[in-house]
Amino acid sequence: MPYAHSKPDSPPEQWHPLERHLQETAKGACDFAAGFNSTDWAWNAGWLHDVGKADSVFQGYLRRSNGLDDSEYDSGRVNHSSAGAALSEDRLGLPGRILAYLAAGHHAGLPDWHSAETGNAALQNRLPEGRINVARIRCFAEEALTKLRPLARPPSFVKPPNFHFWVRMLFSCLVDADYLDTEQFMEREKAEKRGRFPRIQDLAMLFFNAVENLERAAKKTPVNRIRAEIRRACEQKADMPKGMFSLTVPTGGGKTLSAMAFALRHALKHGHQRVIYVIPYTSIIEQTGSILADIFGHGNVVEHHCNLNPEKETLRSQLATDNWDAPIIVTTNVQFFESLYAAKPSRCRKLHNLVNSVVILDEAQLLPPELLTPCVDAMNELVRNYGVTLVLATATQPALPKIDPPTEIIPRELNLYERLKRTKIQFPASLQEPTDWAALAQRLRRHDQVLCVVNTRRDCHDLFKLMPEGTVHLSALMCGAHRSTVIDETKAALKAGQPVRVVSTQLVEAGVDIDFPVVYRALAGLDSVAQAAGRCNREGKLNDGERLGEVHVFVPPKPAPRGLLLKGENTTRELCALAGFDPQQPDAYNRYFRLFYSRVNDTGSQFHDLLVRDANPTLHFQFRTAAEQFKLIDDQAQQPVLVRYMNSEQWLTRLRFAGPTREIMRALQRYTVNLPSRMVTAMRDDGRLEEVEPVKAPGIIAQSCLKIYDHRIGLDVYAGNLPVEDLIQ
Repeated sequence: MPYAHSKPDSPPEQWHPLERHLQETAKGACDFAAGFNSTDWAWNAGWLHDVGKADSVFQGYLRRSNGLDDSEYDSGRVNHSSAGAALSEDRLGLPGRILAYLAAGHHAGLPDWHSAETGNAALQNRLPEGRINVARIRCFAEEALTKLRPLARPPSFVKPPNFHFWVRMLFSCLVDADYLDTEQFMEREKAEKRGRFPRIQDLAMLFFNAVENLERAAKKTPVNRIRAEIRRACEQKADMPKGMFSLTVPTGGGKTLSAMAFALRHALKHGHQRVIYVIPYTSIIEQTGSILADIFGHGNVVEHHCNLNPEKETLRSQLATDNWDAPIIVTTNVQFFESLYAAKPSRCRKLHNLVNSVVILDEAQLLPPELLTPCVDAMNELVRNYGVTLVLATATQPALPKIDPPTEIIPRELNLYERLKRTKIQFPASLQEPTDWAALAQRLRRHDQVLCVVNTRRDCHDLFKLMPEGTVHLSALMCGAHRSTVIDETKAALKAGQPVRVVSTQLVEAGVDIDFPVVYRALAGLDSVAQAAGRCNREGKLNDGERLGEVHVFVPPKPAPRGLLLKGENTTRELCALAGFDPQQPDAYNRYFRLFYSRVNDTGSQFHDLLVRDANPTLHFQFRTAAEQFKLIDDQAQQPVLVRYMNSEQWLTRLRFAGPTREIMRALQRYTVNLPSRMVTAMRDDGRLEEVEPVKAPGIIAQSCLKIYDHRIGLDVYAGNLPVEDLIQ
């Protein structure tokens, strides 16, 4: 009897029979694929993915790894996945090529067809190797083929432009079913901890009871009354059929809870299985996660992002991040969109659980313009063919090109932008004359409570150095733990009416719930100006609502860096020059984004060449190359650096001695700063940064013992002269 998996120190009769593993994987994959009418394809993928394990060489490997066979019989691991790929391709014709991608990739990741980028890992190079293996398992292969179901054409919605998306969804079904069945055999106690979340119906009841209690306890201010109207409008619209929706609510209008109210009512109406809340920045995800966890219970909200505090995780929530098998997920744009174009099994296995879900895309205007086309394609595809309802939630609704027209949730008669107008945005008389930092610092000194938002970390550093003692600095040169502390302290000072001046980069703009009477904003894209204004008079408390907050736009000493930031700045200049243009009307953002997107040179056309161009008739896809190129954050241009802040030292010590583990790396994410790769190289050369441990933690870079992490500004990458005592160390 061939086996799929062995158990240490156990005789073969207690191992995992290969036929049982293939059958259970096929059943699981089949169940997962039912939501998009692809059960037969998933069933066949399950039966074929591991047939190569019947090879006597692989069976010998299993015996040797358990000390039950002569260790000199053979050496090395056996590439068992190529056999299933070759069997699929050769015996099932062109439809079998679809299954060949799945079988070949179920461990290493979906392969490219052509070898230009990924060499021998390409499917066309794997098939000859697989044919050699198939010859050795002919009897088992013939038996496996009898288990297959006849394959008709792919579902009717599958066309050349979306074929790659469907293949990746099938891949998700296969790899998750494979992982789960293997886990059930190898780690039964762990498998039994998986899932076991409350039903979404029970969580919805918790939510609506909590929101009603919050509304009753809230002060009866005009802003709070309008927030309640927004929430009711969302619930009323939730009975509409599944589809694409927009939720356009001015900043401070209670968008988070209103979006969740719509999502839960909609889920109850249409039988959606989960709600996925997608947030642009890790810098604000903790705030949203905390709001929802206070309502649903901390164990019932699964946060999946790189900045998660391991103390907030349970084993159940850790397991749910593998495949999003939970009713409430909070995640990031990076995790969500990169998974939709991923090739690795670990990134793809969650995708089938997007089917029949409600996805809230918060701050939709922050989708990266250079990847706009593939992002929009993926959103359209989820809504059209996978039962997803998607909500584009923002105060500055972007005019996304080629998006399926969304249904606006908020009725026009609510007139929110006029009724929630709490600020006056003042542009300078000339948008060509810059203000130097010293003059701006003098203007900021006149205010006891003021926020100034600038375009770059260097601008933030230079302006902060000119401000009086006690000024607060906020930028991505501060690690996540540091930023969270500073934001909490700033909120407390504002609430207590204490003087507080903050100089920040734009990380403070999207979703950070702070409320200043006066805000200054460096000239930028109109959406950024509006988001900065959302941090001004947020609660409408100035003179009990009689006075508007002040938002002053200024031209910084240097223009924004070349690229998208500068295009946004110049687009704002062009619109503001038009007679009668009002930047505080909602249609202004539509005009802004149409003009801005027209200036973006390329919104991701290369993905058509990699994934669509050769889909018909040859089914040639470059899955792995596309995954490597689809990065919302350029990890080649940026590099994470671990810093010495608060108790990060103890985790760095553990990393040095134990090497990278899930727990250690999760904890250290909160003490990470991303820097340009060229800057990392320079700082390593002069001793400010170092490799943590070349053997146990190769490639992981940390701040050296030099005291360059400042409790006010974070990692001081701009320090010209280091203290003498530091240079001696």
